[in-house]
Amino acid sequence: MYDVVTPGAGTRRYAKCIEVSKRVRWDIDRDLLRCRQFDFGRKFLPDGLSFAGRLPFLNADEKRLFSQVQGRTYANMFALVERFIGAKTAELGGAHSLGDQVAFEALVRLTDEELKHQELFRRLDAMMAAHMPAGYAFLPEANQVASSVLATSTWAVMALTCDIELFSQAHYRSSIEPDEALDPLWKDVFLFHWREESQHAILDELEWRREDARLDADERERGVDELIGLVAAIDGIVQMQATADAAYFAGSVGRELSDAEVRAIHSTTLAAYRWQYIASGALDERYGGILGSMITPAQGQRIHAALAPIVGETDA
Repeated sequence: MYDVVTPGAGTRRYAKCIEVSKRVRWDIDRDLLRCRQFDFGRKFLPDGLSFAGRLPFLNADEKRLFSQVQGRTYANMFALVERFIGAKTAELGGAHSLGDQVAFEALVRLTDEELKHQELFRRLDAMMAAHMPAGYAFLPEANQVASSVLATSTWAVMALTCDIELFSQAHYRSSIEPDEALDPLWKDVFLFHWREESQHAILDELEWRREDARLDADERERGVDELIGLVAAIDGIVQMQATADAAYFAGSVGRELSDAEVRAIHSTTLAAYRWQYIASGALDERYGGILGSMITPAQGQRIHAALAPIVGETDA
C-alpha cells in the first residue's frame, strides 16, 4: 500500500491527476454547450475516422450526412463504454478508501467525470435526434453490455478501458482537432472530453499495473483470454451497429442507391467502426507498450492473431 504521509512515485502520479482534474474541470452548460446547437451544414466526424473518402459515388452533402450518422453513433458509443468504466472505477476507488486517500480522491473524481460524460453524450444524442431524419437506432443496451464486461476479471476490464481512453485521445489529436471543416460545437465536445480523458488514461494505467502486480501466471493467462473475448464482443456490437447505421443512411439520402452502392456503404461503415473502436486502440504505440510489458510473447501472439482479421478489414 502506498504511504499516505510520504507519497511515493505512485501516489505522486495520482496527486498530479487530481491537480490537473481541478484545473481543467468544466460544466456541460456553462463551459461547453453555452446554449449552442450543432450546425448540420458541417461534418461531425472527420474523413480519417468516417472513411467517407472511400465512397466516391456520394456527393458532398451525402458525405456530410454520412459523417453525422457516424458521429451520432460515436457519441452513443462513448456513453455506452463509460457506463462500465464509471462502475469499475467506483469499485477500484473503494479498494483505496481506507488506504491511500490521494488515490481514492483521484478515482472518485474520475468516476464523477465519467458520469458527467455519460450525461453529456445522452444530451448530444437528443440534440442530434431533433434535426436528423427519423429512424436512427442505437442498438446496444448500456447496462447489459456493462454487466457482461464487468463479469470478467479486473485485469481484462482495465486492459479494455485503457485501450478506450487512449484511442479517444488519439482520435482527437490526429483527426478531430486538425479538421477545420467540422462543426465547431462538435470539436469543442471532444476537446473538453480529451482534457479530462487525458488524466483518466494515466489512472487506468496505474490501476491496471496495480492489478497486474497481484496476479500469478495462470490468472494473467485467464485475463488475456478474457481480453480476447471482450474484443470479440466489441466487434459483435460494431457489426450490429454498422448494419443498422448503413441501412439508416441509405434510407435517408433521398435517392435510390444501387445494390453495389448499398454494399459499399455497409462495408465502409463496418471498416470505419472497426478502426474507430478496435484497431486504432490496439495499434496505439503507448497501449502496445503497456500491454507488452505485462504479457509473454506467446500471449502477445494470441492477441495479435485475434485482432488480425479485424485490423486487416480496416485497410483501404
